[in-house]
Amino acid sequence: MITIRVLPVLARHVVRTMPWATLIAGCLAGTALLVLLTYVADRDHQVLSPGVVRLGFLPAVAALAFVPRDPLRQLTQAAPAPAWLTSAGQILLAVPVLAVTCWAQLRLVDHTGPQRSALYPLLGQLTGWCALAVAAAACCDRSRYADLGGAVAAPVSLAIIALAWYSPGIDRLLLTPPASAHAETLAWYAIAAAALALGATALRDRWHRYARVLRRS
Repeated sequence: MITIRVLPVLARHVVRTMPWATLIAGCLAGTALLVLLTYVADRDHQVLSPGVVRLGFLPAVAALAFVPRDPLRQLTQAAPAPAWLTSAGQILLAVPVLAVTCWAQLRLVDHTGPQRSALYPLLGQLTGWCALAVAAAACCDRSRYADLGGAVAAPVSLAIIALAWYSPGIDRLLLTPPASAHAETLAWYAIAAAALALGATALRDRWHRYARVLRRS
């Protein structure tokens, strides 16, 4: 049981271990890229494609892969509160930062970006991307590459996104067109739910089950 006296200590630990600089830098980098692309589109009187809008959110997704990481997990496992609460708290702190970034980028491209009908599939896809990054980071944290953290999870997340973006068979379900807006939205939210379930399972795992076993000859 978690007592009320533990919560302030846990909250301070979560805030202190939160990689604020990495997350904010990723969000600002994507927003700055989108500002540049919007400026160019305005000068050329062009409309930004949905792919360009998604491109601006990729740095934030890559930065999210560095968030669920507790450098003192071996110590927090002995604390009264469950060790996974630290990573879960870090993810919850990242949600409003990502939401503000998404809102700012959508407002930025409101007059040059995708139509309102494409908004829900776009939000579903961005949610799926974030969930995949969290799942990759959580699984990496329970592996032999835990010390590398986001340095491994971020490329893995981007590789999965690229696979969904460019694979001929998968894009029929995950991209509009050829998929319908309704099908794309449902598909990405289903992926987000599955990724979050996988991430939650990995966060609650107390042991490095994929660590390399050294045997003496």
